[in-house]
Amino acid sequence: MKKTLLFILLCFQLMLFGQKNCSVENNSFKAGEQFNYKIFYNWGAIWMEAGEASFSVFLNKLNGKNVYHFVGLGATYPKYDWFYKVRDRYESYADTATLKPIRFIRDAKEGGSYTYDDYVFNQKKNKVYTSSKRNRKPSKLDSLSITSCTNDVMTAIFYARCLDFSKYKPKDTIPITFVLDGEIFPSYIRYLGKETIKSDLLGTVRCIKFSPNLIEGTIFKGGEGMIVWVTDDENKMPVYVETPIVVGTIKVWLYKYEGLKNPIKCIVPK
Repeated sequence: MKKTLLFILLCFQLMLFGQKNCSVENNSFKAGEQFNYKIFYNWGAIWMEAGEASFSVFLNKLNGKNVYHFVGLGATYPKYDWFYKVRDRYESYADTATLKPIRFIRDAKEGGSYTYDDYVFNQKKNKVYTSSKRNRKPSKLDSLSITSCTNDVMTAIFYARCLDFSKYKPKDTIPITFVLDGEIFPSYIRYLGKETIKSDLLGTVRCIKFSPNLIEGTIFKGGEGMIVWVTDDENKMPVYVETPIVVGTIKVWLYKYEGLKNPIKCIVPK
């Protein structure tokens, strides 16, 4: 369960593409939307419902300007805290017209470690100014050069939901770039086409399917083992994610939603 919310953020982040033309029109979400997920962990033959995560959209003001405020929360259930305690909060503020990031905050308590990041984006100068703290070490200040299409992990989720997947063919790879842990990461996703899956919440649902190319780390194996399913309609609501990790497997299922901008049009009638 290490870095549970980061796992979800990374897989949805990898939906980001269209690097040559990153302007989008938001037809997919609005303020008041919220998704809730249950996280299942498998080690050997046992599946455990080990935690939950949520993603919410608010309309707030930052520096006197209306902005989207995206909030992601993730936590293990208290009964599993003895094994690996997770209490994570991710926040992004984004321009309501372009969805470009303005500020990103990460406050993550995972096991015995603590991570705090505060990134301020200057889109005119193509810079991101970072303040990062790890455990009890002093905060570290830095700056990175970015392109006009670089996102943080939260804004990328919502940006991707506004894109037109119909422009791509199965097995196409789409390059992406994102900022995380004070570094710029180039990567790609492989579009896998469409697939119908069964969800306890939605029933039989038509989905868009893709596989991100993960960067190998302490939890994730490198490569394209992770698979993500999002609804095949204007909402592009993430429904299901599964991936192998270094020890075991994780599955993430949507179990509650509210505040959708559009009617759901991907349910297969019984």
